[in-house]
Amino acid sequence: MNERPPDPGMAPLKKEGWLSWLRRDRREEQETCQESSQAVDETQVAAAAAESSSPALPLSSPESVLAQASSSVLMEEQTGYLGEIPALPVDSPAVESATSLPGLPPLESHPLAAGGAAATGDSRDEAVPPQSWFQRLKKSLHRSSSRLTQGIVTLFITRRLDSEAIEELEELLIAADLGVNTAASLVAHLATLRFNQEVTAEEIRSALATNIYKILEPVAQPLLIDRAAKPHVILVVGVNGSGKTTTLGKMAHQFHDAGLRVSLAAGDTFRAAAVEQLKVWGERTGCPVVARASGADAAGLAFDALKEAKTRGDDVLLIDTAGRLQNKGHLMAELEKIVRVLRKLEPAAPHTCLLVLDATIGQNAHIQVDVFRRSININSLAVTKLDGTARGGVLVALAEKFKLPVHYVGIGERVEDLRPFSARDFARSLLGFDS
Repeated sequence: MNERPPDPGMAPLKKEGWLSWLRRDRREEQETCQESSQAVDETQVAAAAAESSSPALPLSSPESVLAQASSSVLMEEQTGYLGEIPALPVDSPAVESATSLPGLPPLESHPLAAGGAAATGDSRDEAVPPQSWFQRLKKSLHRSSSRLTQGIVTLFITRRLDSEAIEELEELLIAADLGVNTAASLVAHLATLRFNQEVTAEEIRSALATNIYKILEPVAQPLLIDRAAKPHVILVVGVNGSGKTTTLGKMAHQFHDAGLRVSLAAGDTFRAAAVEQLKVWGERTGCPVVARASGADAAGLAFDALKEAKTRGDDVLLIDTAGRLQNKGHLMAELEKIVRVLRKLEPAAPHTCLLVLDATIGQNAHIQVDVFRRSININSLAVTKLDGTARGGVLVALAEKFKLPVHYVGIGERVEDLRPFSARDFARSLLGFDS
């Protein structure tokens, strides 16, 4: 059998043995590392030469160095071993400047930067001066007035007040919820003064404001309290969501601030939230509140409240009632019962029967006034939510048709947003005048 000749490449390994072979392998690795190190050194030299002609990169922030030092001290205190802090290269991306962290604005844009202007108050806005009642009323009636005034300006740039113009103006007034009858009477009055004459939009606006003021002025009456009545009883009624309880609370607040002794009766026994709301108003004003369990007899509660108010010698008793739709006969009958029961104790009660109307319902307000008037003979109105509607003109139509005193108008949620009705302010605000 022929033997295969030995491989000349393997002969040295057999002679040297495995230990010699391992030593030779280590020498080869060291030579390779030295060659790699030389290549890296040459690359760094070339990079340094390139950087010498370009601006220096920013050093790591002092905060980052301090953080690392603190970490090292903490390690020493805990383990007794001072770990080495690896040197960070100048261009290391591991630590960035505190003013250039990704996702954050530059330090100069922070409100506490630039000398702490925000902290010292140097950049505070000047206090906004409070608006007058007229300015707030005009702002609240903006939706109602803008449609009307813009229509007038478009219609009467320069034009004769002829039959066609009168018809278009009447349609514009009806669209602003002044009602058919009121619109007809207003344009008829204009026609008698300036028919077939050249008129401007400013003249039309001024004439309408004057005539609307004349309609509103007789009904713009503040609510006068008869202090001899002890108490003056005010029954607050209206449909669901008209703002009865809120209006009653604001009235109580204003009466109390005027020095009157006021008590409240939570007569909306169908809605627990209304009772709680009235209790809150009582706590705010310090006024006693008469309340019963949900579902209690509203007429009996009103009787007890009047009896207690008489005993205390209160000046005003405000009685809240449950909201009811004008077409619900049994609920309207309950109001009639409340009035009958009150008159057993005080024949003149209620001295004021106030219907709260939501201005956003527009011409439907006529139906509500008519039904409540026939049921319990309401004798005054409060119109709320004028700030949320383009139908503010309905108040003019109500004044002309029913001639009921309008004691209050509401333009917001705050106590001071309920004010006595001013015919002049309303008329000029509705036509877009500044004062």
